[in-house]
Amino acid sequence: MAASSQSRISRKFLFLGIGIIVFVAIYSAGWFYAAQRLQDTVIRTLAPGGKASVSGECSDIAFKGYPFRIGLFCSKVDVKDAQNNVSASFGALRSAAQIYAPGHIVWELDSPAQIQTAHGLNVSAQWDNLQSSLVTKLRGIDRTALVIEGLKATAVSSVTAQTINFDAATTEVHLRQNGADLDGAITLTDASTVIKDWPQLLPRLNAIADITLAGKAGMIDGSDRSGLYGTSGELRRVMLDIGEGRTMRVSGPFSFDDQGYLSGQFKLEIEKLGDWADNAKQTFPQLQSTIDTARKLLGALAGGRDRASVDLVVERGRATVSGFIPLGKIPPI
Repeated sequence: MAASSQSRISRKFLFLGIGIIVFVAIYSAGWFYAAQRLQDTVIRTLAPGGKASVSGECSDIAFKGYPFRIGLFCSKVDVKDAQNNVSASFGALRSAAQIYAPGHIVWELDSPAQIQTAHGLNVSAQWDNLQSSLVTKLRGIDRTALVIEGLKATAVSSVTAQTINFDAATTEVHLRQNGADLDGAITLTDASTVIKDWPQLLPRLNAIADITLAGKAGMIDGSDRSGLYGTSGELRRVMLDIGEGRTMRVSGPFSFDDQGYLSGQFKLEIEKLGDWADNAKQTFPQLQSTIDTARKLLGALAGGRDRASVDLVVERGRATVSGFIPLGKIPPI
């Protein structure tokens, strides 16, 4: 073989080798950049609030899965939202995304969790299993889903010394951007809420809430930090099910004014009205006569049936039945 031919072949192999090295270098840099973005996205999911206000620390951080998978592992996660003065700590974190779909992230988080706010609220929680997935877009989070099994949480107010205990066999939370709006759904299975020194308002139950907040798509990732003041939306469904056909549903449009007062036109539907009344009398025996009166009123509106459907009208926190029977006042948020 001529020397010139060998020289050309050598140059080709040299260029090929240089090309491979450059490709691996660029790919590796992109992999670690994507891993850092994964860390930032997961931390913002744990405490939304925007890059400027949220900081997080992953103890014993390790990036795994190179070259085809992006994995982030931490033995402990601490998050602080400086703007809202909220701090939180969690157990071990494991998150991953495929290199061909870095915007689709799945992650797991271990208990315990400790959350503290500047208003004196302290929340501690334990769970058996917490798994989540989220899909990002060019800016922010497009949708996210969270499933918690065996959740047990306690909230204590250092201001009022009030304690609330909550537990649920399964908790599911789904959020998604729907154009400019935010769609949200929460499902609780075999859940119970107990307020210390209060009668238990409801037995163990299953609950579903489905809601849309107009113009609030940015709340999913903290880019909208204006809160609920001046917000309107649609409560598509809130349903409480305590078993044996005993259900309660509420739906309708609503809004909050600039002072945080609720207004809305809601439809309340109650199945097994008598059973709900009996449960209320067991919970509040001192209010038996009032509960009996309310039961008769709802029964009359329902035409004597054990299923009631009434209109609830709320105007700046003042709640009435059909706009003329007062129920009470709802404080602002």
